Amino acid sequence: MDDATPAAARTSADVRRWRRYLAAERAEAAVYRDLAARRRGEEREILLALAAAERRHEQHWLDLLGDDVGMPLQGDPRTRFLAFLARRFGGVFVLALAQRAEARSTYGREEYATAQMAADEQIHEEVVRSLATRGRNRLSGTFRAAVFGANDGLVSNLALVLGIGASGVATGTILVTGVAGLLAGALSMGAGEYISVRSQRELLEASTPDPEAVNALPHLDVDANELALVYRARGLDVDAAQIRADAVLARLAATGAVEGLGDDGGTRAPEPSDSTEGHPDTHETHGTAWGAAISSFWFFSSGAIVPVLPYLFGMSGLGAVVMASVLVGVCLVVTGAVTGLLSGTSPVTRALRQLAIGFGAAAVTYALGLAFGTTVA
Repeated sequence: MDDATPAAARTSADVRRWRRYLAAERAEAAVYRDLAARRRGEEREILLALAAAERRHEQHWLDLLGDDVGMPLQGDPRTRFLAFLARRFGGVFVLALAQRAEARSTYGREEYATAQMAADEQIHEEVVRSLATRGRNRLSGTFRAAVFGANDGLVSNLALVLGIGASGVATGTILVTGVAGLLAGALSMGAGEYISVRSQRELLEASTPDPEAVNALPHLDVDANELALVYRARGLDVDAAQIRADAVLARLAATGAVEGLGDDGGTRAPEPSDSTEGHPDTHETHGTAWGAAISSFWFFSSGAIVPVLPYLFGMSGLGAVVMASVLVGVCLVVTGAVTGLLSGTSPVTRALRQLAIGFGAAAVTYALGLAFGTTVA
């Protein structure tokens, strides 16, 4: 489509749509500039390049509009909210929102947008996805523990409180049960996380090469060259392992010393952690075992306290049940939406899924409590 469209051929609807596109491009360019202002190095350059691309798109709509450009419009509410976050925060949440904004582009269906512009928007989504992935990776351990712990506390204690409450016991019994469930669950989560992280660390330590093994190099039988077995065990084929081992021993013979075998960037002897062949999996342990245990305890507790709050403040009966359900529902929606944003998927879908799972579990235990209460009566 030519940039120059005769005034007679354009409709008022075209002009209004183009002006909205223009406002959106300006707002998105501002978002990327604001994000760039909070970063350094390569990420800053990438974000500024994205802003420049949005300016090219802006110019396209300016050329089409000509004298019809009118007064500048504001971007849509979602873009304005994104700009607000970018100016004040600029973290992975903002990048996740920007990724979704790029995914909403309609240029592929817009006859007055060029194929290049539509392609740009698709690539921009991938660029922002890659930038957001860096932040997601940094958050993944802590975020997983926070979401898992809090949601487990919300759902399990709501189910416990509603199940016990439906059986017809006194309000005081429900409150004691809720507090006991909070403590039991939090301690179980903390203990489980401690064991999990501690076990992971012990497995990693068992797989870490002995630093003293390098001292055996000068005494190896050059003809047998058992060093080749190390590299074969690390995944190299027979020939490649032999070549690598020969190179290590040849360097040792030339230098006459064990020290410095890795100075050239890669051939310190039998240490699998230095292997460049095969790119072995890298395992990361986020924090210490005690740190993981304590954080899991508090994350679970923060969720498990919510369904108990109405009873702590003196409510009872159906009113307490409804209030506990509402409070937990709000928390489930928030955690689901945040998870959706961070994962680049629909926050609404994730929030509804979280709500359905949580209330489904609570409904089952509530029904069992009713049945149990009826049987006892």
